[in-house]
Order: sequence, then structure tokens, then C-alpha cells
Amino acid sequence: MVKRLIIAIILLGAIGGGLVWFNMFRDNMITQIFANMPQQPATVSTVEAQPVTWTPVIEAIGTVNAAQGVDLTVETAGVVKEILFEPNTSVEAGSTLLRLDAVVQTADVEAARTQAELERSNLARAQDLTRRGVTTNVSLDQTQAAAQAAEAQLARAIAVLEQRQLSAPFAGTIGLPRVDLGQYVAPGTIVATLQDISTMRVDFSLPEQDLPKLSIGQAIQVQIEGLDETFSGELTGIDPRVDPATRLVALRGSITNAQGKLTPGQFVRIQVGLPAESGVIALPQTALSTSLYGDYVYVVRPSDADAEQLVVAQIFVQPGRRSGGVVEIAEGVSPGDQVVTAGQNRLTNGQPAIVDNSVNPAAEATGPAIGADQ
Repeated sequence: MVKRLIIAIILLGAIGGGLVWFNMFRDNMITQIFANMPQQPATVSTVEAQPVTWTPVIEAIGTVNAAQGVDLTVETAGVVKEILFEPNTSVEAGSTLLRLDAVVQTADVEAARTQAELERSNLARAQDLTRRGVTTNVSLDQTQAAAQAAEAQLARAIAVLEQRQLSAPFAGTIGLPRVDLGQYVAPGTIVATLQDISTMRVDFSLPEQDLPKLSIGQAIQVQIEGLDETFSGELTGIDPRVDPATRLVALRGSITNAQGKLTPGQFVRIQVGLPAESGVIALPQTALSTSLYGDYVYVVRPSDADAEQLVVAQIFVQPGRRSGGVVEIAEGVSPGDQVVTAGQNRLTNGQPAIVDNSVNPAAEATGPAIGADQ
């Protein structure tokens, strides 16, 4: 009985040892196979890192308004008699846009004119009598004062009559009429809006930290949402006071709107140009990857073992400013490095690589004012 038990224990030990040895042998063989298996090269597109002339910009959002724009109102109360403009048409400075009923005021002008003519006649007779010595200088002065008063009354009546019509203060585009014929309007009633849209102004704000970088005459670029075209202009106004509540400074720029594509009140994006900097390493933003350990790029280099074999190397970098699809690389990349621009998610450090730049849109990505140094 004891012998059988000993034999069973020995057999079980032998079987267990065999299973352990087999598993160790299998794992070792798998490791050797994968270690000796050649790594498949990855096809990548690259761009050569080169020093460029970088024109940094400050980005902001704002609103465009007409250089001259007003809501036209009447100065006096009355009934609308004539509307002399069509919506969305150009009007000249001084052209009459609206007339109120002016029967009473016209009559007052005629009465004042008649009285002024009478006083002028009286003054002429008084001057003639004074020259002949028939009347005194006191009587002449009284007649002259009465004539001047009549002229003033006439001027006042004409001014009141002119208030019964609305004229364009400047040339521009008139909007929709907001009153109707026969409507009674009070002083301050808005009749229409008049906008001179040939030149536009753009109002925006920037943090107070950017104030030292700003100066009158700086170039700005304005873009409307949904429109690829940009509009060039310049910075024309800097508020000398920083808003203590928001810590923002108000700015104003001027842009030409020759084709009329800008409309007052539109939301726009603004870029304020800063002085150009030369010798900046800039790469397409698609070349930069981010991980928990930092930002990095892949660089294609010859292998240490075989100079004819290209491999990729993971390089951690220090990115800087971004503009127009490119990013500044402050540290980590040297001029002449071949940087991978696509397919980084398939790469591992030291993996063989084949460069194919036949289709490489990222190689053409440049900012709005960025170019290679000459």
C-alpha cells in the first residue's frame, strides 16, 4: 500500500514537472520567434524642418460697423406727408428723405417775409429822411432795429420750416422706412438707418497684457464666418483706459469694403499682425502629437546599424505659438530634420520607415504670413 502511494506521488510529480517545463519551453520559443521576426517598415510622409520668417498675430473676435452710421430721426412732431427714398438705395449728402405736413410753417414763413420786406422799406425811408435832416438818428436806430428783428423772425420761420423735412447728413445706403404716409410722428422717432458702408470699422477687445504690443497703424486681417476671403486694414484706435472689470482694452480698426461684402453688425475674427521674426522652426500641426508624458514628433533618420535603412525616432519637443495650421517648435527639432507629418499612431520608436511624399498635404501648410527664410 505504501509502495503504491509513493509511485503515485512520483508519477504526479513527473507529470506536473513536465507541464511546467513545456509551458516554459513554449514561452521561450515564442519570445525567440518574435525577437527574431523582422519588423515591418511603415510608410510615412515627411517634411523637412527649416527656419522660417514667422509673423506672429494676436487673434480676437469683434463686430464690424459702418465708418459712418446713424438712425435718422425727425426733430419735430407732425404727420408724414412724403417719403422720398427707396429701401437699400444710395443717397447723396443733403438729399431730402422725408417731409412732414408744413402748411402752418409755410404760412409763417410768408408772413415773416412780408413783415421783413415792410421793415426794409421803412428802413429805406428812414435813412432818406435822416439824410435830409427831417428825422432824428434815434428814429433811424429804432427803424433799423425793427428791420433786423424782422429778418431774424424770417430766418427763424425758415428754420422751423426746414425742420419739417429730413435730409441725409452724409452719402450712404438708406435702410427700410420705419414710418408710413399719414403717420403722426414725435421728435426722436426713428425714420430709417443710414450707413456709409464703403469703409467699415471693426471694434474688438484684447487683454491688457497685449497692450504693449499694439500701436496705431498695425496691419489687421478680418475674416467673416463662412467666407474664406480676408479683408485687410489697419489699427486706427486704442482706448487709453483698460476696463477694470474685464481687464480688456477696447480697440478699433478700419477696413475697406469696396465690394460691399461686409455688413454692419456682423461677427468677425480679427488677427493683429506683430513684427516678423526670422529663424523660427515651424512645422505643420499634424506632425505634433501629445501624450501624458509631453508633446513629441517622429523624426526619420538613418539606422545606427545600417546607414541605408531609415528608422523613426520619437523626439520630445517644446511647442510654442500656433498660426494658420503650423506650430512653432522652440526645442527638440533641428533644421534639416525629416519630421513625420502623418501616420504617427502606427509608429514605434526605432521602427523601419519608408518615406513616400507623393501625397503630403501637410508639407504645404503654412501660416498667413509665414515663409521660409531666404
